[in-house]
Amino acid sequence: ENISDFSLNTTDCTQVVVPEEVFFTVAAAGILENLLILIAVVRNKNLHLPMYFFICSLAISDMLGSLYKTLENIFIILCKMGYLTRHGDFEKKLDDAMDSMFILSLLGSIFSLLAIAADRYITIFYALRYHNIMTLRRASVILAVIWAFCAGSSIAIALFSYEAATVIPFTILFPLMMFFILCLYVHMFLLARSHAKKIASLPSSTVHHRTNTKGAITLTIFLGVFLCCWAPFVLHILLARFCPHNPYCACYMSIFHVNGTLIMCNAIINPMIFAFRSPELRSTFKKMFNCSR
Repeated sequence: ENISDFSLNTTDCTQVVVPEEVFFTVAAAGILENLLILIAVVRNKNLHLPMYFFICSLAISDMLGSLYKTLENIFIILCKMGYLTRHGDFEKKLDDAMDSMFILSLLGSIFSLLAIAADRYITIFYALRYHNIMTLRRASVILAVIWAFCAGSSIAIALFSYEAATVIPFTILFPLMMFFILCLYVHMFLLARSHAKKIASLPSSTVHHRTNTKGAITLTIFLGVFLCCWAPFVLHILLARFCPHNPYCACYMSIFHVNGTLIMCNAIINPMIFAFRSPELRSTFKKMFNCSR
């Protein structure tokens, strides 16, 4: 609906449509994989650590993103079949609820990545005091605050999404938080490089340092995947709000379905990174599958 008839008539770009079967398959895979992450962390007491709590938070955000696209696709199918009208009161509320879920998924992912980045930073540079600084109780409070803020923000943004005063802060938050996390990474790696020279003579500290550096690299991969998967959709929101009738904007918005598929791909890729980079998770998955057999 963001692309008006005028914008479609002033561009030669045709709408790129992703088959519904692809949508449902990718969404189902994303929900299933992240559900496995949650089950693995719950079942393995060795994974009851702040870092894995933050990873679970990211997994929940990914599940919400996949669920949002699944419900939206079902909503579109029902509209095409005539069971729902696009401008009814019930459909308007349903659309607001889905928009709220999408925003909750995006904000949850951003702040979960920020929490993971802060956790890695403390692990690397305050290793001796880490367990005093980042306790399970403190991690739980942080997650409670994050999700309370994200839930409130998602409802407010969904209700007032047609106001520029609402859209602008939301879209600014995305690059701002990404820039902050990027600065944290750069600072982290620069200090880690200098610390590596100081502790090179201590074998046990070197092993610990390599483990933490590996965690920082994993987090960098998460950030790169997140940007590739979410940035095109956020750009779509900006263009739909500020230049819906421009032919160049309309041309970009013609790949809306592709951008939506990228969001769901993020939910599939993240668990694969968890499983590949974490020996403890790999071991837990093997035990889970062996038990099921």
